Amino acid sequence: MGYLLKEASSVLRAAMIEALRPLGMTVTHYACLELLAQRPGLSNSDLSRGAFVTRQSMNVLLQALEREGQVTRPAEAPVGKALPTRLTPLGRRKLAQATAAVRDVEVRMLGGLSDGERAEAFRLLRSMVDALR
Repeated sequence: MGYLLKEASSVLRAAMIEALRPLGMTVTHYACLELLAQRPGLSNSDLSRGAFVTRQSMNVLLQALEREGQVTRPAEAPVGKALPTRLTPLGRRKLAQATAAVRDVEVRMLGGLSDGERAEAFRLLRSMVDALR
């Protein structure tokens, strides 16, 4: 079961890489924008945990996204050391493009399942994650 889950994860990631490549995005880039859309103001540490990368890797990505105008961060932390990050209008547009590409991958992945089977797959995967946490 564990091997099959890892294989599914690897195949999904490869399909996402292929779908995001024409947009000039990586899976981590997409994950970062998606996390910020869901929870504006996340810190570098929060984003790195959510995207499953190191803080250093996320910091490099955030600096690039800031230079490109996709995110903004204050020059100084309002409280503590964390710099809250927010999407810009450009970042939202880029996210919308990436979401459509990733959604196509997900539709392809789930295409052979009925609505009931999809619901059951989600329930089973959530149960597995919860059991190991």
